[in-house]
Amino acid sequence: MNLLFFGDVVGESGCQCFAAHAPALKRQYKADVVIVNGENSAKGNGITPQSAHALFRAGADVITTGNHCFRRRCHELFDNPRILRPANYPNGAPGSGLFVLDGGRWSLAVINLMGTAFLEPLDNPFTVIDAILPTLSTPNIFIDFHAEATAEKRALGWYLAGKVSAVIGTHTHVQTADEEILDGHTGYLTDVGMVGGQRSVLGVSVEPAVAKQRFHMPIAFTEASAPCVLQAVALSMDEKSGKCTKIARIIIKETTNS
Repeated sequence: MNLLFFGDVVGESGCQCFAAHAPALKRQYKADVVIVNGENSAKGNGITPQSAHALFRAGADVITTGNHCFRRRCHELFDNPRILRPANYPNGAPGSGLFVLDGGRWSLAVINLMGTAFLEPLDNPFTVIDAILPTLSTPNIFIDFHAEATAEKRALGWYLAGKVSAVIGTHTHVQTADEEILDGHTGYLTDVGMVGGQRSVLGVSVEPAVAKQRFHMPIAFTEASAPCVLQAVALSMDEKSGKCTKIARIIIKETTNS
């Protein structure tokens, strides 16, 4: 089984960039599954029905999120089982953090978790995943770990080495260069990066982002426009054992003519 996972898509320009490149990348990597983190896909942050539809229309099979999942208060979005919120939100929160995709000869469990270091004090992601894993009937398990701290991400990666197919980090919008297969089984990358404007601070227009850091006053952010950078990761898994056999980072920098 081949899988593509795209980092945090930022705003309209990010959605357009994903739509422009995802179909060709799916063909190039012979991807059976496309997963996208869409928690910043709406104009002005968060995720809306419109931005989710744009990602699905462009080829996403499952959309994961993170700390901005409920920012736009479109709770009905999470009635769609293919749109996940972190599984360690308390019981009673809208939606689910798990979706099992049926591919016929294989099935894939997609799990969304969120870190707690420097983020909201959700349930412990380590104990939450311990409760989820025994309920699964497939060895093919992909985790989007939306977290701030690199140490927390690496700790969870090693904690789950040999137990899941992949632990891929999101949230920082900066692609790391530490892709590896832990203990010969679990594909790992601290952060997959983003899909958004190149001339930006994490997808936000440079000028207001700089002003926020310089003056420490409330600033209205705007999303950066194209040309964009697209960052993703390609994974191959043995569908019978769930072992990750290949992991490769992807980065595409658009030109003004893209």
